[in-house]
Amino acid sequence: MLGPAFVAAVAYVDPGNVAANVTAGAHYGYLLVWVLVLSNLMAVLIQYQSAKLGIVTGASLPETLGARLPRWARIGFWVQAEIVAAATDLAEVIGGAIALTLLFGIPLLWGAVITAAVSFVLLVAQGKRQRIFERVVIGLLIVIAFGFLAGLAISPPPLGQVASGLIPRFEGSETVLLAASMLGATVMPHAIYLHSALVNDRFGGSRRGIGVLLRASKFDVAWALLVAGLVNIGLLVLAAHSLFGVAGTDSIEGAHAAIVAGLGGVVGTIFAIGLLASGLASTSVGAYAGSEIMKGLLHVSIPLWVRRLVTIIPALVVLGFHVPPTVALVWSQAVLSLGIPFAIVPLFWATGSTSVMGKHADSRITRAVVWAVAAAVVALNIALVALTIAE
Repeated sequence: MLGPAFVAAVAYVDPGNVAANVTAGAHYGYLLVWVLVLSNLMAVLIQYQSAKLGIVTGASLPETLGARLPRWARIGFWVQAEIVAAATDLAEVIGGAIALTLLFGIPLLWGAVITAAVSFVLLVAQGKRQRIFERVVIGLLIVIAFGFLAGLAISPPPLGQVASGLIPRFEGSETVLLAASMLGATVMPHAIYLHSALVNDRFGGSRRGIGVLLRASKFDVAWALLVAGLVNIGLLVLAAHSLFGVAGTDSIEGAHAAIVAGLGGVVGTIFAIGLLASGLASTSVGAYAGSEIMKGLLHVSIPLWVRRLVTIIPALVVLGFHVPPTVALVWSQAVLSLGIPFAIVPLFWATGSTSVMGKHADSRITRAVVWAVAAAVVALNIALVALTIAE
């Protein structure tokens, strides 16, 4: 019964995570470890709520909203969700392109086209059979984890310094921007929309009771996001331990060069393979999520291959205009962070509503916790906007 959460978890280890976490570790050492720990705890709660909504109602979050919002509100909500989806795809396609450049010297623009083409093949597998898609994505998740954590096994960091990063604090406006970027890369809006659809694709028509499915989803979410959380924290710790203070590590390419210089070519190659797997898996999941969002909110279904062609355009434009790819990745994650409240506020409203969830509606304690999480996310986003405007 495991699987849906592992597909959603791929969104939590996409190339945007690599850019945000490597940048944070290389520039500020272990300072922002606490952001990743708290973000991952939030992610566990949020993804379980999404799965719970899908299991209890038999509808995804976009479908739940689409059935209750007036037409103008559905269109407006879809527009912001599509902006978030475009930022997601930008990060994932660019990440795959960077990996192909590092591994084979392929130009970034062609690397983006190849990444999109391979992700299309994965989407075809999803269209034929859900379990095949899940297994392929979980296999890529294993490659991602190995690729990004191999360096830590070769050069373990001092645990005391890592633990010092668990103390919540900032050092200037740049660290707040990075924290928001890390939050946007960890709690992914499209994964929130998608998870409620994934459980229905898997469990729709199941004879198992709702209670059994909810308990299974708790294990699914916990294990999947434990893996994702370890990868994210491992990336930051690797950068803090091996790249801190090293010139030129403000980009993925620079970080890769520093890893090769400090830890050897084998580790550098494994890192690049992990980045490629991250780009391929996450861009497939992102396109799948975008399709579910459109279908639920607009009641329009388009072929996934059409969506794949449309959503690659922003990435090609960015690469065509020679925007530094790592800069585009970090800013894409900040945009994602701005989209999180639009996903979690209606989700928490739905899971707390007896008219939607019946006897499975959230308890008072659960409602207090989830709304505290929502308030913290909104506050961080307000700080992000204010600091961006001020700079």
